[in-house]
Formats: sequence, structure tokens, C-alpha cells
Amino acid sequence: MATPRRQLLAGLLSAAVLTVTACSTGGSSGGATSGANGANGANGANGANGANGANGATRSVENIDGTAVRVPEHPTRIVTLSEPTTDAVLALGLRPIGVVSGRGQSTVSNYLADRARGIPILGGIAQPNYEAIGAAKPDLILVDGTSINNNAEAIETLRHIAPTVYTGYAGGDWCANLKTVATAVGEPAKGTQLLADYDERVRSLAERLAKAGYATKTFSIVRWQGNSASLVLLELPPGEALTDLGLKRPPSQNHRGRGHSEPVSLENLGTIDADYMFFGTLGGSSVGNPDAGGSADTAAARAALTQAEKTPGFARLTAAREGHIIPVDGSVWTSTGGPILMNDIVDDVQKALLDR
Repeated sequence: MATPRRQLLAGLLSAAVLTVTACSTGGSSGGATSGANGANGANGANGANGANGANGATRSVENIDGTAVRVPEHPTRIVTLSEPTTDAVLALGLRPIGVVSGRGQSTVSNYLADRARGIPILGGIAQPNYEAIGAAKPDLILVDGTSINNNAEAIETLRHIAPTVYTGYAGGDWCANLKTVATAVGEPAKGTQLLADYDERVRSLAERLAKAGYATKTFSIVRWQGNSASLVLLELPPGEALTDLGLKRPPSQNHRGRGHSEPVSLENLGTIDADYMFFGTLGGSSVGNPDAGGSADTAAARAALTQAEKTPGFARLTAAREGHIIPVDGSVWTSTGGPILMNDIVDDVQKALLDR
């Protein structure tokens, strides 16, 4: 298997062939600031495609760990290599030139499909295509721990292509991730407004949910894959959304996990139960089989629920007995993202519990 660095070399050769003409019209490689020496070599300003922006001006921003990186003053060719960064850039009104496929999917995350229609796929979660990224000639790359987690070689490879900002950790705060993305792309005020709008919306809806009696109920978030379940816990965006809305989790789910869903054995199936259950699935693709396809939409969730109902013990769950299982888009409810995802979750809660 080719290492990231070997893939990079191939990508640089391809990019060089593709950009001979562009090099003569891309402006000076200098600028208002030199773009040299961000912390830990994080600036990538001398990347393969000369990613200093059209006028060469750069500015310093911080990775989520506080180290500095120089980025173009006004980046125009942004590549996003995770669901949270793609979500955030689209929410900010910008359009990436390349994205990665959604978790468990062979295309961009289902909930972003309309907004990201036509944007090239440059690899998958945890498996970016370095050659394709280099050929795309980005001037800014955004990545986080939900896609490339603690993979120093992969991050260093990306930084040789273009300035790369590491925007957040797996299981980290989606709000902090959005703020870092907004600053990196030069839209901090828009990022602040997106957060303020979300805060006001959940505050208002939480009051309505409490008045309707839901504050005393418990809510489970379940991803069903094949013949087994996984739990989405407090640290992931869907878990944060329920907390923001004042909706309680059952004791078995009222804790933080490891940054992604927690598998449940059939012997412990009761741990997925609650008064209400948001139930999704996440397609069939994986790092080992990225082209397997499969859907994550509500139709897929309903199909998965039909399979789950055949599992011994499932019909005895409270949510099943009471008819309180709510099929949802798994790309929204059982993965990760940013402000678009969070608002989609709020939409689903309102429709399922208040607008019936």
C-alpha cells in the first residue's frame, strides 16, 4: 500500500503537469507577510501549489491546539477533509473545491448532498486521496480529529500541499470547531452569528418541549448497522443537541464516550432503551471498503428498523412497545458535523415531538 508521502509525490508530479500555465499567472509568491514558520511547521505556505492566495497576503490563525499557522488573507480554494469542516464552510456561505465522503457513505454526507452537489470527492473519512488533493490546487486545507486523528504523517503530508488548519478533536466541541473554521476562512463574524442564532433557537424550543412534558422523559440515540446497535453519547453533536434542548438521556447513555458511537452487544440490548428513541443507520461503506455505498436517509433507517425488530428482545424495549421509535437520517443523528447538522437535529426534534 502506498504511504501518504508516496501518494504526495505522485500528486505533486500530477499537479506540476496540470499547473504549468497557472504558475505564470498566479501572482507573486511574496506578500504582506512571508508566510514562513507557523508553529510545528504547520503553515504549509511553501506547499506544492504555492498556496499563498491571489495577492500573496497571509495572516496567522491558530489550530485548535493553539499552535500558529499562516493562511491566505482571503482563501478561495478551500478543501475540507471532514464532515464538521465541510458543514461549517457551507454554513458560512462558502463552497469548498473538494470534500471527502461522509462516514459510512461513498458520497458526501447525505444531509449535505443538496448543498454540496457537484463538489469533487477527494477521498474518504480517514482516507484522503493525497494525489487528488494536490491536483485540486487548494490554498487552504481544513481537517480535524474526526477524520485524521493524531496521524502526524498524514497532517504533515497535507501541509506540504497547502496551509492546513487542524480545527478540532474527535469528540470535541462543535462550537469551537466552527469558530476555528470561521477564523481560518476569514469569516469570524458569520461564525459568531451562526452560534448566536443556534443558541436562541434551542433556548426557545427547550421551553416549548418542557411545557409539553418532555423534560421528564428520556431519549436514546441509536445507530443500527447489520444486526447490532451502537449508542451516540453526550460528547457527539447529536448528544449535545439533546442536552441543549433540555432532553434527558437514560442512565446507560448519560456519559461521554470516546468520540464516536459505542457498540452494544445483543446481551446488553437493554442499554439502548428509553422513553423515546431516535433511530438511524449509516450506510455500508467503510475505510476498508469505501465504495460499498448504502444510504443513511430516513428510508434506510426504516429498513434498518424492520431488521432490528427481528432481533430477540428488541420488541420488549419501552420505546418499541410504546411506538416511540423515530427513524432519522443517520448522517445527521449518528455521525458528526457542524451548524447545519445541529439545526437539522433541532428540526427533527420539533417535527417529531411538537408538530405531529
